[in-house]
Amino acid sequence: MVLAMACFAAFSAMAKPLKETAPQTYTVKQGDTLWGIANLFLNQPWLWPELWRHNTQIDNPHLIYPGDIISVSYINGEPVFSINRAKPSLVLSPGSARRVKSAPIETLSWSVLAPYIKQHTLLSEEEYELLPHLLGNHDGNVSFVSNDLVVSQKENRTEDQYQVVRKQSIIRNMQGKVLGVQLTHVAKASLETDVSLPKARMVKLSDSNQEAKRGDKLLTGDFTLDNDLVLQEATSQRGFVIGDLHDHDLLGRYDVVVLDLGARELTAGTVMGIYAGGPDIIDGEEPQYASNSDVIKGNGLFTDKVQQPALKIGEVIVFKTFESASYGIITRAKEGVRRGFIVAKP
Repeated sequence: MVLAMACFAAFSAMAKPLKETAPQTYTVKQGDTLWGIANLFLNQPWLWPELWRHNTQIDNPHLIYPGDIISVSYINGEPVFSINRAKPSLVLSPGSARRVKSAPIETLSWSVLAPYIKQHTLLSEEEYELLPHLLGNHDGNVSFVSNDLVVSQKENRTEDQYQVVRKQSIIRNMQGKVLGVQLTHVAKASLETDVSLPKARMVKLSDSNQEAKRGDKLLTGDFTLDNDLVLQEATSQRGFVIGDLHDHDLLGRYDVVVLDLGARELTAGTVMGIYAGGPDIIDGEEPQYASNSDVIKGNGLFTDKVQQPALKIGEVIVFKTFESASYGIITRAKEGVRRGFIVAKP
């Protein structure tokens, strides 16, 4: 798909939304995800809510439970989903009997997302600089592990539980503007309230992922995920892949990318297409790619430069937004994804 044709794509997708291999019915199982089921039925799974629009009995197509039976029928020639709800389980206990309903299935697999959510976050440069940092310990060590007591800078807050974090990278947009500081989780820390220092605090480390070091920062709160992801396709939003969590050159399915779109532009659950543009072409007697530096130097008189269209190569689901950037997980990629690839309407 060409990016310029993205608006047309949404309409053409609805003309034949079901996969030829889509089953007539499907019984939801424990461990299924909403995205996985949508992908089982639909050529473009982000259109999942559209095929429920004629079914007034379903308030929220994102709340699907194990045991539910999903069926496909047709209204005026258009496919529509319906659900035969699973009955709640009967739990017997001394003196009472009650019915218990299972929790709804997840939109995306928590087992896939958890390592990213629990280990990484983004802060603005200003927020990062204000965080207190570790100073040292009684033994004069330069690194610290679980159960070590460590002196840190003092701050004017009352919290007693912290995450020890370390700057991993600076996130910049395609023009070089800093959008935030990417942090990686090192350990947890709790304030030692029975130790009083005039210009510092003492914390005790726990749950170390790696050795903490002098200069590592203390961040309050947990790294969390909005569990209530609602799938929706991007409309007019357009941005770029500007990085990832591990500074890799090429990324693929289930890798997490950083996008230069923040909470003002996106919400968690937004599905976007990933588009790759080819190199510009110098149209001359011997057409060549503009990326060839020799061409640029030796063809100062060329008149035509052909810009190639951006072709769709995959999809990404945004699962966490920050002030100026967001995290998304690649759900499909026909080729390696790089910094500079475009994200837009799927």
